[in-house]
Amino acid sequence: MSNLQSQTWNHTLPAALLLLAPFDILASLAMDIYLPVVPAMPGMLHTSPTVVQLTLSLYMLMLGFGQIVFGPLSDRIGRRPVVLGGAALFILASFLLAMTSSGATFLGLRILQAIGASAALVATFATVRDVYAERPEGAVIYSLLGSMLAFVPALGPIAGALIAERFGWQAIFTTLGLLGIVALLNALPNWPETRPKREGMETVAFARILTNASFWTYTLGFSAAMGSFFVFFSTAPRLLIGRVGFSEIGFSLAFATAAFVMILTSRFAKRFVGRWGVAGSLARGMLLLLLGALLLGIGQGLAEPSFWSFLPPMWIIAVGIVFATSVAANGALREFGSVAGTAVALYFCIQSVIVGVAGTLSVVLLGGDTVWPLAGYCAVMALITLAALARLSRR
Repeated sequence: MSNLQSQTWNHTLPAALLLLAPFDILASLAMDIYLPVVPAMPGMLHTSPTVVQLTLSLYMLMLGFGQIVFGPLSDRIGRRPVVLGGAALFILASFLLAMTSSGATFLGLRILQAIGASAALVATFATVRDVYAERPEGAVIYSLLGSMLAFVPALGPIAGALIAERFGWQAIFTTLGLLGIVALLNALPNWPETRPKREGMETVAFARILTNASFWTYTLGFSAAMGSFFVFFSTAPRLLIGRVGFSEIGFSLAFATAAFVMILTSRFAKRFVGRWGVAGSLARGMLLLLLGALLLGIGQGLAEPSFWSFLPPMWIIAVGIVFATSVAANGALREFGSVAGTAVALYFCIQSVIVGVAGTLSVVLLGGDTVWPLAGYCAVMALITLAALARLSRR
């Protein structure tokens, strides 16, 4: 650890979490919070369901593509200007989203919101890597950030449904802007620069990272896990509200059960990771995705869509997601401490591209109001990851 880090970052663990967690949470919350109103948005924005789906898919894609710019930029100019600039753009886009009634404008502003979120996200994770890579608190930071993120899909849609019911859907995005302001005002006086002072690393970083087999294997595992949840929340509103007949609040509560399974599993994940190791945990996570996909297919073939044919298999998938995400970052990034910003950017960028493209295609091609997109994505990505993991172990 450089002297710069030790001299400038002297926050206690609670203070550090108050700085770091909001930007991580907001990037995810902006994806989840308006899910309850997604089925009604084509009418509200005078557009098609496909455009509304793109507001989810392009957000995910830009969250990754933006990081391929902001990761190396944070290695060059520092973490602080990137996180603060990204937060400011996120806030501006959120307030503008609350004012639009056009589908095309809404889509463009969602892209701007994702760019801001991606800048803040990559700078946050690079800061964690800068400061805590050689400290025992590092495991605690990652574990707590992961646990907090598990609450976002549990509580975000519920909060969105309540806000929309009382104040209208525009208030959802006003809330995101206000939360961003609170996070930014806390960061301005308290977020010091942590970038290590090293020279000549940027020109070789991409080739070094992209030719690493471990990086690709665990990034595929992360993509399988995160994409499973992306396809779940892309299809769940149409299936549970549109076909099963849930209310917005009822949908939000049903949706939250998968997130609560993730929260519960995360409490025990550290114990299982210690027993199984990084590779073993990823393999078991992928096997659970396969099992969930099989049960989804059986339920779709035997009965009409219902809570019981859709959610219990998703609970199994949720456990697999936790096992995979608990180890994916360590497996992918452990060899790249000297280029943390670039490595984190590529990790999230590749994941976002895979999830955005493959996940969206599965929803569009396999029927967004059925379980087939989720079952297909889980099965295919889990098998690809298991094959890559087997090849890595042989090497």
